[in-house]
Amino acid sequence: MKTYLAISCQLLAVSFFGLEANAQRTTIVKQDTSTKADSYQLLANSSKNEANRYQLTAISLKTVIDQALAQSAVAWGAVTSRDQRYWQWRGYRANYRPQLGLQGVLPGYSRAVTPVVQPDGTTDFRAVRLNNSNLALTLSQNIGLTGGQVFVASEVQRFDDFNGSIRRYNNQPVALGLMQPVGRFNELRWARRLEPLRYQESGRQLVEERETIAQRVTELYFDVLSQQVSAQVAGQNVQANAELLRLGRERYNLGRLSQSDLLRLELNLLTAQQAEIQARLDAQNAAVELQRYTGLAAENLRLQVPAAPSLPTVPPPLALSQARQNRALVLGFRRRLLEAEREVARARGTTGFQATLAANLGYINQAPNLWDTYAALQQQQQVSLSFAVPLVDWRRRQAIVKTAELTRRQVQTEVQQEQATFEQEVQVQAAQLAPLATQLALAARADTLARQRYAIAQATYQVGRISLTDLTIATAEKDQARRSYIEALRAAWVAHYRLRALTLYDFERGEALE
Repeated sequence: MKTYLAISCQLLAVSFFGLEANAQRTTIVKQDTSTKADSYQLLANSSKNEANRYQLTAISLKTVIDQALAQSAVAWGAVTSRDQRYWQWRGYRANYRPQLGLQGVLPGYSRAVTPVVQPDGTTDFRAVRLNNSNLALTLSQNIGLTGGQVFVASEVQRFDDFNGSIRRYNNQPVALGLMQPVGRFNELRWARRLEPLRYQESGRQLVEERETIAQRVTELYFDVLSQQVSAQVAGQNVQANAELLRLGRERYNLGRLSQSDLLRLELNLLTAQQAEIQARLDAQNAAVELQRYTGLAAENLRLQVPAAPSLPTVPPPLALSQARQNRALVLGFRRRLLEAEREVARARGTTGFQATLAANLGYINQAPNLWDTYAALQQQQQVSLSFAVPLVDWRRRQAIVKTAELTRRQVQTEVQQEQATFEQEVQVQAAQLAPLATQLALAARADTLARQRYAIAQATYQVGRISLTDLTIATAEKDQARRSYIEALRAAWVAHYRLRALTLYDFERGEALE
């Protein structure tokens, strides 16, 4: 009996001291949570102030795209490439127009001691003072069909020997000539086939590059927007969790909330604050990339959530037809095949028999006086045919031609593969518009429902009708639904500009892009 009483006393003592210790711990927790209340409230107010500052500048997707197309380095590079091709086109066209040129040596004075061979074979060194000047006016015209050139020229030459007081004129008032390659590679003929394609291709490339820029800006825009939305959601969660923590302390002091749930409320607040800070840092980093690409100011930049794009139903055959008509890539396929054919012709035209026919017909005369040269003009005719024939080249010509032919075959294979890839890409992109539109509508509906459910769950929790776990689940679903909607919106806008870039066609207006 004594032993039983002793054990009972010990148990009562342990229980008393345990209750006292728990009371002390509870008092400490209350004091600790009370001291942290002001800190959390300051953090919540700081989050609210940061959100207000963050909303100083609002900019839409269309504005960002327009500014990028107007001032970004990529857009200027595309315009510069187009201008370069334009001036190359102008140079090509100038090759087929008459060229008027003036050439000459005026003056051609010389004062020196030169060796002079005497009639008996000896050499005498004499001081001479000479002037040998000439002036020629030439009008030439290239012949694209044959690769030759016709010209009309007029030339006068004056010679003065100042020591001997001698002056002579050699005058060719008019001369008509022809230079015609025979069996050679005709660069002009191939330029006539290739340069128009290059010029058309450059114009389409500019339009395509602008649509590609719009697509890239859209991707960067949503990179920033996604983080800003995450920061905004986290900021709202900070304010909501701060209010829930305040209510939780009141309920805890009344004994209506467990210490575990109170600590969980505090942990939720800390997690939301960390998520907000990280999202703002990620948004700043993404904004720097957007600024670098577009030239926009990244400081205090807030992006608007754009409305859903119009995604009309586009039959893949229609998209492919427009792409074939409008894309620079299609012209590029033709150009590359022609360039391969040209290189084969070049290999054959620069390694075999080559000749040049030169003919010149005109009038010429010489006299001490310039005007006297126009009297009694004499006819002048010159005809020459220069040629070169390789006799032994150890199959050098065959090797060069064979290499060009194999290169042509390789280009043909590459073009076929790229054309198949291009057609498949266009059709797949067109077929994805309808599913993306459906996905966006579902994501928008899910976002609305999740926010409504969260509002109901928050109000229900405040009156104590659901557990903290249910509220946490509703919060997570709300945040995830918002992120999913932004991602679906991003996919829809990127697909919108991607199809425009692939087809160079506006399916909303039903017209080609220019």
